[in-house]
Parts: sequence; structure tokens; C-alpha cells
Amino acid sequence: MAKKLIKNGFTLIELLVVIAIIALLTTIAVVSLNNARQKSRDAGRISNVKQIQTALELYFADQNGYPVEALAVTLGVSPNDCFDEDGFVDICDAGGTTYMGTVPANPTPGGAAYSYTSTDGSTYSMTFTLEGATGGLAAGAHTATPSGIQ
Repeated sequence: MAKKLIKNGFTLIELLVVIAIIALLTTIAVVSLNNARQKSRDAGRISNVKQIQTALELYFADQNGYPVEALAVTLGVSPNDCFDEDGFVDICDAGGTTYMGTVPANPTPGGAAYSYTSTDGSTYSMTFTLEGATGGLAAGAHTATPSGIQ
């Protein structure tokens, strides 16, 4: 009587196919995660700019003008990380009006620092950069003014 060969385990081809499928699914997951992170940073940038614009409008209502900064200042980093009645400063006055206790900075990596200018206080220009198309805005540099975001 012949002995019957019992097959236990997987063949090399079966193992390689399973490993290839796992590698493909992992690659797709990593690419999707990185894309979601970029979109999250861009959404945060737009939110930050709108918050700064709101604070600037409150300042304008109280001071009858925007903070005058003839040379562009980088927002969210010292010495421009607080916003009170004196404009963008390093430390807000304890007794004065604080419009933003902490001015938000550009989320990294990617994008560019938020930059603010106003030569005469009647208008302002704030620049920022998006990594990808978000909220109807294309990737690249954009400008926020009292009339909105372009």
C-alpha cells in the first residue's frame, strides 16, 4: 500500500503573493495618510488666516486703523507672537486689550510663514502659502486683505 503524501503549510508562491498584496495595501495607506496630513495643514492655515483677519477687524474697530508695519513682519514667532492694542508684539500688556494671546504660526512642514504689512493703517496685506488646493484656493502663495482671501 502506497503512503499518501500529506501537504502542510503554504508554497513559496502563495507566500510571495500575500506579501506583495500586503506591501501594496501598505503603500496605498501611507500615500493616503500623507495626503490627509497635507490637507489638514492647509485647512489649518486657512483657519489661522481667518482668525488673524477677525482679530485685525476688532483692532480696526477699536483703533480706527490696522497696525502699521511698513516692513513685512513674520507672524506667530517672536517678537510678533502676541496681538494687542500696540499691534503685533512679543508680550501682550496685562492691562490692555488683547486681540490674540498667541498669534498662530504656519504649521510645518510645508507652506511659508505668515507675513503681514500695512503702510498707512487703512488696509493690510497678509501672505501665506498652501501646499495643495484647499477650500476653493489653488496651491501656492495667497494674499489676505480686508476684502478677503485671494
